[in-house]
Amino acid sequence: MDMFFIPTAIVSAISALLAGVLVFAERVITDYGDVQVDINGGEKKFTVRGGGTLLENLTLQKIFIPSACGGRGTCGYCKVKVREGAGPLLPTEEPFMDGDERSTGIRLSCQIKMRNDLQIEIPEELLTIKEYECVCDDIIDYTYDIKQFRLSFPNGQRMKYKPGQYVQLLSPQYEKSSEEVYRAYSISSDPTDKDHIELIVRRVPEGICTTYLFDYLKKGDRIQINGPYGHFYLRDTNAPIIFIAGGSGIAPIKCMLHHMQNTNNPRKSVFFFGVRSTKDIFLLDEMRTFESKLENFKFIPVVSQPEPETRWQGETGRVTNVALDYLKKQTDTSQYEGYLCGSPGMITSSVKVLTELGIAEDKIYFDKFS
Repeated sequence: MDMFFIPTAIVSAISALLAGVLVFAERVITDYGDVQVDINGGEKKFTVRGGGTLLENLTLQKIFIPSACGGRGTCGYCKVKVREGAGPLLPTEEPFMDGDERSTGIRLSCQIKMRNDLQIEIPEELLTIKEYECVCDDIIDYTYDIKQFRLSFPNGQRMKYKPGQYVQLLSPQYEKSSEEVYRAYSISSDPTDKDHIELIVRRVPEGICTTYLFDYLKKGDRIQINGPYGHFYLRDTNAPIIFIAGGSGIAPIKCMLHHMQNTNNPRKSVFFFGVRSTKDIFLLDEMRTFESKLENFKFIPVVSQPEPETRWQGETGRVTNVALDYLKKQTDTSQYEGYLCGSPGMITSSVKVLTELGIAEDKIYFDKFS
């Protein structure tokens, strides 16, 4: 057994060394010189040393492009239109592009290396995204791996957002991370509180940002965010609503429910909240309050694997199956709108269920964070 692990360790060490050499060569040995970026036909220009990614350099210029995965190429959000200079579409970008996007030059800015002058187009609303240095006012433990962070805005500053949107939070350098990284978190707070913003975050094992938030960030510390981002927000219609979320995916739904309560929204709505065990349930009292304030709202928690000793009396199994059984009893389900937030797998399953029941895909809204 030991003889097997020794070669494996050697191969792993060599692979790590080669990866380091490649990164060093890309950033230090290979000199691409100065690279100029032209945005929206000359509306804005800047020049930087080549070698980094377009996303990194836009961020340094305080131009914030959505990136739920922090530039790892797994979320597909950081799209910009490239007119010239980016080279061919990469295999890492292919899964995130449809035919129209390929033909019109849409690219993932985190995958574009700054090797040549670039001409790009960025939506005007992204050029107005602002950065805020907030103060962490409070931290609430909801479960063993989920916390809420309440952040106050600098004096006189406000963020105008639509309930359901998200922000990017900057994790600074600390002893377990030698780099700054951005991660995306949905806004969960009541929009009428203009002085604060609340974020519900689930710990990711070994995650750079969640480790910082859970183990290092303290009340009174300053922290940077920018935003808002996203097209996940409550549409202004009278259609009945199906909400489906899991874990920290409850955050944007909670924000939407605050907005519905504040505006006396009478729309029929039901929220299926899926968790693994009863210890993963949180915000139950808040959801019951929404039920009492919103006459046509119903909250249904679903536990996939309830512990026998808890004698859980509620719904069990997969949240999508429970939602399916519920919808089958409704009339004309094609009139519903779907609002989903959770893991990619849960989103995919939920979309399948809703479309099978006749809900059009363009009436199903979600942010799929990976």
